[in-house]
Amino acid sequence: MATETATHHDTDQHDHHDHHVDMTTADWDGGAPVFKASYGKLMMWYFLLSDAFTFAGFLIAYGALRFSMPSWPVPDFVFRLFPFAGDTVLPLIFVTVMTFVLLFSSYTMVRAVQEGHRENQRGVAAWMFLTIIGGAAFLGCQAWEWATLIGKEKMSVTKNPFGTHVESGAYLDASGNPSDEVFEPGASYLMHHISHHAHGDDHGGDHADDHGDAHDYEVGGIYKEAEVDDRGLIHRKYVVTSGADKGVVKMESYGPKAFGALFFFITGFHGFHVFSGVVFLIIIFVNVMSGLYVERKNGYEMVEKIGLYWHFVDLVWVFVFLVFYLL
Repeated sequence: MATETATHHDTDQHDHHDHHVDMTTADWDGGAPVFKASYGKLMMWYFLLSDAFTFAGFLIAYGALRFSMPSWPVPDFVFRLFPFAGDTVLPLIFVTVMTFVLLFSSYTMVRAVQEGHRENQRGVAAWMFLTIIGGAAFLGCQAWEWATLIGKEKMSVTKNPFGTHVESGAYLDASGNPSDEVFEPGASYLMHHISHHAHGDDHGGDHADDHGDAHDYEVGGIYKEAEVDDRGLIHRKYVVTSGADKGVVKMESYGPKAFGALFFFITGFHGFHVFSGVVFLIIIFVNVMSGLYVERKNGYEMVEKIGLYWHFVDLVWVFVFLVFYLL
């Protein structure tokens, strides 16, 4: 009897020991998912979190400079052109189209992930193809916007022809007298690029290329006294119409250069993210078409990981749109 009791006790201890070893092995198994997420998805979340801090720093810096300067370009005035619309003023319409294109590509990415969970290869490929088209279309729109600002409006990282007036005034006409074109503090201005001959030269005479000299140039169909710099930008003279400097003739100055530098840097940084996303989407799309992920039977996890990145890029653009185009 005593022998049976001892044997039973030893067996219980042995079973308990085996159970303890099994639990310990399970708890420290390096291949087990953490927080019900694979290692790859967890690393993607870490990357997106760090990237979010980077974009936040850039946008906070922009906001601090934006509200610390008395003169700053008005978005409705800067982003007012539309492809094939000539000089028709359509404030923020083009960037709204850009935003819609990018956000719609986020929807197509969601559908690709859903089809991946269903192990539907053709569905994943179709929706990923639409996502690639959306990303490429957004990049094309951004390229047109940059080309317009640089080529037509002559904006760069060091020169900003856009700004706002800090005092009331009126532009001078060819006779040096105040014209009918008046402005109030806060009104937008743009230093125009020369696109016409000098006043009085209607038969193909010399262009206005003697930089730094005062001449009468045609700006918007009206001749005004102005000066032109070495970049072909017209600086128009105006007379102050109110305040302590009333009656004083001044030369219109450039807007704050920080606007151009921050715009090209931040939108370019986001555009680089979109470009990188499109490249990765193409690579994964090729893998989907080849049937690589069919063999893995993991719900097209790679598609889900690139989807996380793409949604992040779309979300960041919402904040870029708010800061640059709406403030």
